[in-house]
Amino acid sequence: MTIEQWSVLYHLWKEDGISQQDLCQATFRDKPSMTRLVDNLEKAGLVTRIASKTDRRKNLVYLTDKAKSLQDACHGLAAETVEEALAGVSNADIEICRVVLKQVYENLK
Repeated sequence: MTIEQWSVLYHLWKEDGISQQDLCQATFRDKPSMTRLVDNLEKAGLVTRIASKTDRRKNLVYLTDKAKSLQDACHGLAAETVEEALAGVSNADIEICRVVLKQVYENLK
């Protein structure tokens, strides 16, 4: 699984059945990139696309049972990765980083 695929699944684990446009905004990707990502996730049997009942131009993306069963394992691996990446970094430095990145994000809105 790629980091791009993980980011899509992560947002679907938080809220299943959101539109591809919402996934674009949540993951900071353009529409063509998201279409390719969802295509690949669909081929892997992890998501399915269903046309919105209220707007046929909109595709809603849903997790399959296979993707739902991977959630705990993926979150565990992500937690391990973060722990490894932050080894030796103090909590104070992590908090400073969060504050700075939040400000950068707000500046770019």
